[in-house]
Amino acid sequence: MTQRVLIAADKFKGSLTAVQVAERVTAGLRRIVPDLQVEAMPVADGGDGTVDAAVAAGFERREVRVAGPLGDEVTAAFALRGDTAVVEMAEASGLQRLPAGVFAPLTASTYGSGELLRAALDAGARTIVFGVGGSATTDGGAGMLTALGAHFLDKDGEPVAPGGGGLEALATADLSALDPRLASVDLVLASDVDNPLTGPKGAPAIYGPQKGASPEDVRTLDAALAHFAKVLEESFGPRAAEHAAAPGAGAAGGIGYGALLLGARFRPGIEVMLDVLGFGPALERADLVITGEGSLDEQTLHGKAPAGVAAAARAADKEVVAVCGRLALSPEALGRAGIRRAYPLTEVEPDVAKCIADAGPILERVAEQIARDFLS
Repeated sequence: MTQRVLIAADKFKGSLTAVQVAERVTAGLRRIVPDLQVEAMPVADGGDGTVDAAVAAGFERREVRVAGPLGDEVTAAFALRGDTAVVEMAEASGLQRLPAGVFAPLTASTYGSGELLRAALDAGARTIVFGVGGSATTDGGAGMLTALGAHFLDKDGEPVAPGGGGLEALATADLSALDPRLASVDLVLASDVDNPLTGPKGAPAIYGPQKGASPEDVRTLDAALAHFAKVLEESFGPRAAEHAAAPGAGAAGGIGYGALLLGARFRPGIEVMLDVLGFGPALERADLVITGEGSLDEQTLHGKAPAGVAAAARAADKEVVAVCGRLALSPEALGRAGIRRAYPLTEVEPDVAKCIADAGPILERVAEQIARDFLS
């Protein structure tokens, strides 16, 4: 009987997209088993690469001009199939939208992410999967809400400055003019983190330094976001405070909080994406599942794509192996996650710099070994 393999791997950040990972693994497998049936389903956990994964699964790519994190115009994409849209905040407001070596922890805005959501509404979306991660921003979603019709004013009645730093001057918040279409849309906040908005586990403290925030910037942003939530509580009611403490509020610099204010429901990003991509039926057809990402480490076990794929596959009693650039998990930890064995590129090429530079050809050799071990 012809064997069937399902490749459901995330990107190798900085080396290969999820689509390229699937292509390289397929090439390596077929070198050993030429008639192998392979189904490729690139996956993502809500962060950067989420739109690409949806497009690879048959969604239509739609491009729009929106504001980047510093206010300059960028071309960003979302994915659409029927009345379901996949919107990735990093497309508009991600770190990759900043010039090389430039950070703007206090001033970067999510305004363009709001414009992306509006474009999805304009395209007729009734369900929007809002993937958040990889942001350049820590503004609590204030920019996004502004693009959707909210008004955030200082004591003089002027709009506050963009970015989390500008929220220090917030005096009044008015959400009454939000786009009315939001009320009838199923908005799903898809994220791999469950941090609250502020505090020691909040967005500024945990993720601010990745965006160039100094210790003083972190304190400034944490105070500004706490003030933002307090002002919103006065106009929006006690739910504003509940949302600030809710899991996912701190995702992507607090844009999760803004999404929760819009009525979004929070779900782990990989679970949402597996549903949207049609993973269940593909899993039923598979004899072996290959997942992976650039680094298999402790973070992988906390909501990253390979852990979600492995959990779903284990529930369906399917065998799972993983490919990765580097491996920092013990066989026992992998086993508990439902992964039978992991194949790092460093097993083939110990030089990490070469692994990054030549990830594609090395991954093909890794896939050949998987074929020998599991398929021949």
